Amino acid sequence: MSRPIEESQPPASDEQPGVGDGQPDPQRPRNPVVRFLRVLGPGLVTGAADDDPSGVATYSQAGATFSNGLLWTVPLSLPLMMAVQEICDRMALASGDSLGRLIRRRFSKGVGMTVGVLVVALIAANCLNLAADLNAIGQGMQLLHAGPAWLWSIIAGASILVTVMLGSFELIGKIFKWLCLVLLVYVGVLFATHVDWGSVGTGLIGMQFEFTPAYLGLAVGVLGTTISPYMFFWQSAQRVEEMREERRGGDEAPPLDARPAGEARRRLRNGRIDVFTGMAFSVIIMFAIVASSAATLGAHHKTVSSAAEAAKALEPIAGDFAGVLFALGFIGSGMLAVPVLAASGAAGLSALLNKNWGLERSPRKAPFFYVLLGVGMIGGTLLSVADTDPIGLLVLSAIVNGIAAGPFLIILMLISRDREIMGEYRNGKLAATIGWFTTALMCVAGAYGVWYTITGG
Repeated sequence: MSRPIEESQPPASDEQPGVGDGQPDPQRPRNPVVRFLRVLGPGLVTGAADDDPSGVATYSQAGATFSNGLLWTVPLSLPLMMAVQEICDRMALASGDSLGRLIRRRFSKGVGMTVGVLVVALIAANCLNLAADLNAIGQGMQLLHAGPAWLWSIIAGASILVTVMLGSFELIGKIFKWLCLVLLVYVGVLFATHVDWGSVGTGLIGMQFEFTPAYLGLAVGVLGTTISPYMFFWQSAQRVEEMREERRGGDEAPPLDARPAGEARRRLRNGRIDVFTGMAFSVIIMFAIVASSAATLGAHHKTVSSAAEAAKALEPIAGDFAGVLFALGFIGSGMLAVPVLAASGAAGLSALLNKNWGLERSPRKAPFFYVLLGVGMIGGTLLSVADTDPIGLLVLSAIVNGIAAGPFLIILMLISRDREIMGEYRNGKLAATIGWFTTALMCVAGAYGVWYTITGG
């Protein structure tokens, strides 16, 4: 079977699930591009959702305020995101359980109650992030001259809640995953405007680092929006739901050790391809937004306090259509991220309390999960209407995520090293090293984020 993350994998065979080793899969497409696209799933959705309006606003703010000074977070974030999300995905594949259920299995009741408090705090943080994203969707519609932002925030919140309740998240994912590709326009800006590539280079290696409260606070926000706790829960939950659809274990997801060896290797390999592709896409967008904002907004010392001002970064390539393209990107990424935010915390707490959960299950079969999801959606919608500083709320939500990431990473690393739960799929040396480094970094960033938030720095 498979080895830890840093070890080489033997070539995967082409067996069909449930057939056995060595049996060719007649339905396996020969076209490598088609095979690659079929592999993409939870990892790509997680990566796309990571570039939600909170991320776009935070990256735009970074480029406009400090030019290329925060670009060092790009090469730092990629391996950390890949390692953490691969661990989440491997945990789900190896155990057949989501992160919430694994917390229940791994820790004692007393520790589990403490973790439950953290999950409730995560739901509150997700609600703040959700509100920021709904606010951004409203701002996007306003940029399209479709009416007031507050009205569209309410419409978006209500329509997403109804759609999810009716069990149509897969449709949401398919539609808005493609809308997120609009964000690739930021890559085009890099070739349509004057970019100081020397400055980009020094920014990437950290030579423009500043020891000021505002700079470090925004750095926490950038790290918080790239390594967000809701991504840990969502990655494992969506992978488990995907495994449930196989219907090989009844309502349960069949873990790797219940599969033929070759199939287990293939599932693990495909999971990594999915995760690494999603994280690479996310970081490419992150780099493009920071660098293009630095070359446009930062070069003219423009502040970012609204969606319209953030859209100006696209003017060199889009001209009068900059607002339209930015609005489509904001709306698409927001509509994809909102249900992810609402469902991730609800799935985590439901599983932790041993309740049924899952967007593929009806409200009748998972009532507690849908109550939590509904409360989060309604609360976030109300908060989005009440707030009058959309960009400020988006950046604040990123900082809150940066604060919350550390404790959940500790939990994640303790579970992923557990021999009883993970078996031979527990962390190897490389996964453990990068994972614990990420944990330490986010704990330090979170501590600074708490101080920065309290002092109003």
